[in-house]
Amino acid sequence: MPASNVAASISATLHQRFAAQLAERGLIADPAQQAAFTRLAEWLQRQLGVRRGWLRRHSGGVYLWGGVGRGKSLLLDCFFAAAPLEAKRRVHFHAFLQDVQQRLLRFVGQPDPLALVARELAGEVRLLCFDEFHVHDIGDAILLGRLLQYLLHEQVGVVLTSNYPPAGLCPNPLYHERFQPFIHLLQQRLTVLELDGGRDYRPLSERDWGRYCWPTPAADTHLAEALGLTPDGAGQLLAVNRLRLQPLARSQDTLWLTFAALFEVPSATADYLWLCQHFACLAISAIPPLDQRSLDVQQRFLNFVDIAYDSGVQLLLGSAVSLDQLCVARAQTDFARTRSRLAQLRQISLAEHCDYRSVVR
Repeated sequence: MPASNVAASISATLHQRFAAQLAERGLIADPAQQAAFTRLAEWLQRQLGVRRGWLRRHSGGVYLWGGVGRGKSLLLDCFFAAAPLEAKRRVHFHAFLQDVQQRLLRFVGQPDPLALVARELAGEVRLLCFDEFHVHDIGDAILLGRLLQYLLHEQVGVVLTSNYPPAGLCPNPLYHERFQPFIHLLQQRLTVLELDGGRDYRPLSERDWGRYCWPTPAADTHLAEALGLTPDGAGQLLAVNRLRLQPLARSQDTLWLTFAALFEVPSATADYLWLCQHFACLAISAIPPLDQRSLDVQQRFLNFVDIAYDSGVQLLLGSAVSLDQLCVARAQTDFARTRSRLAQLRQISLAEHCDYRSVVR
């Protein structure tokens, strides 16, 4: 097939699948979303349009950023599904970071193990789609920055979505300067697109992935009835990596913990990934106003919500306050994304004289 026909076929397929996915959800793309998707299709055309393979002159990829709920993940879903490549992978931040760290263990003692990990990944994928790219921990930032450098050298095409422009990554002023070389790499090697303006579409989503109920202690009663469990806190400790957690209650596929038991201890993303892999339903009660807790505790909670959301578990939360009051001051940088995701939980007010079965949308 002539190169121009191949390119046209790729573009047509991408746009047809995008339209189909939107129609399934009853959505219509706004002008900014349509323009961003067209730019993604154009990039893939350039990559695959001359022959059915990767171009020798490698164009690194696309960095798509914008506010929460603007449809970046939907655009990436459609793009990834339509991309005519078998060697492709769509990843989320925390799970991918965990995978890289596990791969590094296989190359301990060898020169530049991260380069070996990148070469191994390049042998598996030619297109890596990375959703919700964000870095706050300087160790994670340097690791991912160097890995992206190696992947681009290995001619792996990357498409990243983020709530931040490249210059806004790793915003902590104590560490931002150390991450600057990798910001320059993203700006120089990737096409940076802003999905600007528009509304947050997540509150309009029909996804129902759990409940957010308040206030305590009525929320605990509601969780017990919803879970069919009786909290006693006297059961066997649960070993999660290096943590020892005391559940309020548990069954084969359900785990109920307090906020303090999971987040006011040095827990990590590896622990949250483990929990989401081993339980279909997770309940967290006694969630306080987050701005009354340290930024480290806030970040643990935000990381947990990200991982739970991406993993598909059912999440039941019981809080002392409504979602609007959860964090009104001194919020972590990523709280807007977390707030948007929590808004997709069913909001259940259990205030005095209020029927707990009433659902607030």
